Amino acid sequence: MLTREENDRLTQVGAGTPMGETMRRYWLPIATSDQLPHPDCAPLRSMLLGEPFVVFRNTDGEVGVLDEFCMHRRVSLALGRVEDNGIRCLYHGWKFAVDGTIQETPNHCNEKFRQRLKAPAFPVREAGGLIWTYIGPKEKQPPFQHYLFMEGPNENRVALRVDTAANYLQLWEGGTDSSHVGILHHDHVAIAKNKDEEFDLGVMAVEDHAPVLDIVDTEYGYHYAAKRRGPVDENGDESFSVRVTPVIFPTGRIIPAPNTFQYFLFEVPQNDHVTSTYIVCHGQKKADRHGVKAILGLNDERFWREEDCLFRASWEVNRMNQDRHRMNTSFAGFSGIEQEDAVLAVSMGPIVDRTKEHMVPADRAVVHLRARLLESIRRVEEGGDPIGLRVEDFSGVHSLIDTTVRKNESWQRLLPGNMELLNAAE
Repeated sequence: MLTREENDRLTQVGAGTPMGETMRRYWLPIATSDQLPHPDCAPLRSMLLGEPFVVFRNTDGEVGVLDEFCMHRRVSLALGRVEDNGIRCLYHGWKFAVDGTIQETPNHCNEKFRQRLKAPAFPVREAGGLIWTYIGPKEKQPPFQHYLFMEGPNENRVALRVDTAANYLQLWEGGTDSSHVGILHHDHVAIAKNKDEEFDLGVMAVEDHAPVLDIVDTEYGYHYAAKRRGPVDENGDESFSVRVTPVIFPTGRIIPAPNTFQYFLFEVPQNDHVTSTYIVCHGQKKADRHGVKAILGLNDERFWREEDCLFRASWEVNRMNQDRHRMNTSFAGFSGIEQEDAVLAVSMGPIVDRTKEHMVPADRAVVHLRARLLESIRRVEEGGDPIGLRVEDFSGVHSLIDTTVRKNESWQRLLPGNMELLNAAE
């Protein structure tokens, strides 16, 4: 159980807050590439850590991230015209390049004035179907980090964004909570028994809802093994079904699916009360966008639509869209992993009061997440780097689908890439 002060330190992400200053030290996703589908398309208005930005793709296909509001009279550039390799404010026609260079000021024909000023612009990288930016101190900009899903052909990857009305931490904690998988996502466990679902990250080998957790700190955060009781073999030896989830700071995790697919998830705060969940399904063969959306429950437009990425379930409008008539055949009355996770996060309220929780041993990975985040904040407050900031290559870090190991057998040997990033000093 956290104190109220600790809860505030973990959940508040605006400028000047402990977690806000910590998260600003990393590169973070701000949009998907699909949200800017072609050069000179409509600009995108996007929030990140409580700050408003405009994201646009210029005539040459380059992406810019600028302060949303025009530096002249503070009109939103998200209403602007994207043309001739820049974005033009509708109010007085000021036009800006992706790097903030002022290209035109029609109501002030002074070239020296334009050369003296620049609009607030932020570093950008486009990789793995996502658009990333860095909004922290310029002098502390870290190296851009490489993930496995940035490799291979685009057809092997599906990248989605889900904007949910809940604080980032309760969504991320759900992703580090293995004991809920076979309960909340019970329907997917049942499906897996009957047919192969190659994109289903809810597949489980055994139905043990109280896994024993092994937790190992790494340079990027930690990873944990959820060990569920398996069958006794012919020699009478006990076995475990082991699933391993890497937790990657500041907002990420990797979850396995069958047939070599992995899901990379990033719970990125728009502000204290809204989170953009970026989901990337990646594997060694073509990833079916329709199939991935169906597994996630994002093929139901009552909950989510590609054009705006908003998760629509709420008590006030539609009672979370729960279908209670189906609950004799469907455990939760919902359909899909992300749909179920997001609904429950919204049901908690914008920010969970963690002083009222009653934790159990199956929650150890959640408790550890909070402890590591508080440690990361402490490092920044003491003038150091947050956890994982200097790791440049995550391509060797993998999750592990349910795998049978004997009682005394080490699961760590199955993930050599994860183990290379152990840091005993932490």
